[in-house]
Amino acid sequence: MLEVLNDLIPNIMNKLPEFWQAILDFFIMLGITGAVSFIFGTLFGVILENKVIYFILGKIIDLFRAIPFVILIFFLGPMTRIIAGTTIGLRGALFPLMVGTIPFFARQVESALAEIDRGLIEASQAMGSSPMEIIFRVYLKESIPGIIRATTITLISLIGLITMVGAVGGGGIGDFAIRYGYNSMQNDVTYVCVIILLLITTTIQGVGNILIRKTTH
Repeated sequence: MLEVLNDLIPNIMNKLPEFWQAILDFFIMLGITGAVSFIFGTLFGVILENKVIYFILGKIIDLFRAIPFVILIFFLGPMTRIIAGTTIGLRGALFPLMVGTIPFFARQVESALAEIDRGLIEASQAMGSSPMEIIFRVYLKESIPGIIRATTITLISLIGLITMVGAVGGGGIGDFAIRYGYNSMQNDVTYVCVIILLLITTTIQGVGNILIRKTTH
């Protein structure tokens, strides 16, 4: 088996420790950024239901969404250096990834909440439910399939951002593929990295579809 792999993907086999580290860094970025974006994106998505806050916060969110991510990375460079102490590697990638993902997820959550039947909200208000009860028992509970769909879309989009941040020294699979696959023209590295990213994307989409079907009523 090892002989076959050495013949098919020699450059990967020669860099196995670095390759596994790139995959680990990728999942660390995906996990941390995904978790933080889920928490703050959901919070902002709920807050956007308030008309007054919607105008202010909505403009800020749209501002960051309008900036192409590659430009956003350099734009946030000074702040990233203050927060993380560096603009490269795993630590330097997390902050711009969060800033690029949270506004996107917040808008996705806002769309999911907008699909809720207003009659349910009015009925809860008529029964004397407090604003917090309405948020958790109506908005969030009834929009679970929509939030799962938003999470799936966001994670898949985040895969692209993580790969992109590798182009500017952010680490992970993208950095590994660019340094060895593209710059050094080692095609087996490029092919393996693409296959891994496809498998991760397909898995996330598949799990998301299953959860959506199970929670839709």
